Amino acid sequence: MRHKNYKYILIIASAVCILSAFALFLYSFTLFLIALPCIAAVGWLIFYSLQVTVGTKILCRKQFSISKIPGPLKQLARAIENITNDCRKNDSKQQNEDLLLQVQLLQRQKNNAEAVIHGIGDSVIVTDPFGKLVTANGAAEKLFGFTFDAGSCEPVERLIDNSELLEMLTKSRQAELACIKHQITLQIRESQKVFDCIISCVKDTRHQVCGVVAVLHDITKEREVSQAKNDFVSHVSHELKTPLASINAYAEMLIDGEAKDEQTMKQFCTVIQTQADRLNRLIEDILNISRIESGLTKVSKQQISLAMLIKDNIEMIESYAQEKNITVNARTPIIFDQVLADGDMISQVIVNLLSNAVKYTTQDGTVTIETSVNDTDKTVNFTVTDTGPGIPADEVDFVFDKFYRVKTNEKYAKGTGLGLNLVKQIVEKVHNGRVFVTSTQGQGSTFGFELPLASATVDVI
Repeated sequence: MRHKNYKYILIIASAVCILSAFALFLYSFTLFLIALPCIAAVGWLIFYSLQVTVGTKILCRKQFSISKIPGPLKQLARAIENITNDCRKNDSKQQNEDLLLQVQLLQRQKNNAEAVIHGIGDSVIVTDPFGKLVTANGAAEKLFGFTFDAGSCEPVERLIDNSELLEMLTKSRQAELACIKHQITLQIRESQKVFDCIISCVKDTRHQVCGVVAVLHDITKEREVSQAKNDFVSHVSHELKTPLASINAYAEMLIDGEAKDEQTMKQFCTVIQTQADRLNRLIEDILNISRIESGLTKVSKQQISLAMLIKDNIEMIESYAQEKNITVNARTPIIFDQVLADGDMISQVIVNLLSNAVKYTTQDGTVTIETSVNDTDKTVNFTVTDTGPGIPADEVDFVFDKFYRVKTNEKYAKGTGLGLNLVKQIVEKVHNGRVFVTSTQGQGSTFGFELPLASATVDVI
């Protein structure tokens, strides 16, 4: 009910009461006196009920003015207004606290996300929809040589100098591609590195592009390992093919009856046996290297004298050296050279180095064997020096690699190219030692190894 309607009703009610009183007065003064209090009471009740009704309807509104509320409910309205104001203040304070809590939560989530990004070992780059750098972790800064400044919002083109990567970032943003995977090669100082690059276009809940994320994973080592495996298979196939071809050829000649006499038959059988032995050595070397690299080799270490092992193995190659009239000088003084080692493995190392020295030393040459102890470093050294053709300076660093053979020296001796790699594996991986080589082309080479003394090994344990 509106306030003006309340006034009209009040006027009508007052008029009815007055007319009723006047009618009674005309009819009978006695009845008038008797009914006057009743008429006044009814008028007051009508007036009061109208005030309560109007005031209640005004109070029910969300917003009301106390001045418009009739008298009986003004005090109640003031109390309600005070309570409402207090509630509003409390609600406002609670809303502010909730808003502050949400801001703190969002900031913490942002910090956690940034910590995750910066903790990733791969390079991570994030741009906005306009190609400006939003964030980049330390790996990306190091890779591309820039320092990320969160407040600068620089275009990514100014910070990254790689057209291939920039083109993929632009393509992903413009085409809104969910994921692009590509391999890129970057020049890092003096070497090239290969990266698996995954670029994703990120969209918000309204499916609008909000940025692009690029992750670069370095796969250089994996590529090198894969290439090494391919090279290994290629070398093994080549090395197996040669003796197998000889065995097959001579076996076919025997079957065809081309060996007319016993001497020819013996010659064919000798070739077959020689190639079979070569094949067996190749397989043994491959298996030994594989066992050592995988850690499956059974090693039985005990204290042994390196000088005694050298003496025993020199006797094994002296007959071979005499065939070429090679002088073997063994300078192995009586010294305390006890090492904690597997005797069979170290013997294999010594025999390999001695046999190589004799194989590559020319007729009437010299092979010199020396051992020495370094008390300061607590190590013992073994060296074998020959007077062979030597090794070109640019190939010295590769002689211990698998299947590597010096091409200029292949005419002096045949081999699998695995012997020196096996020496390196036994000395360095199994016995924590060191192999080394020095060479002058045309004058000879010196191969050797260094092992820790048994006393040093015990001290470490």
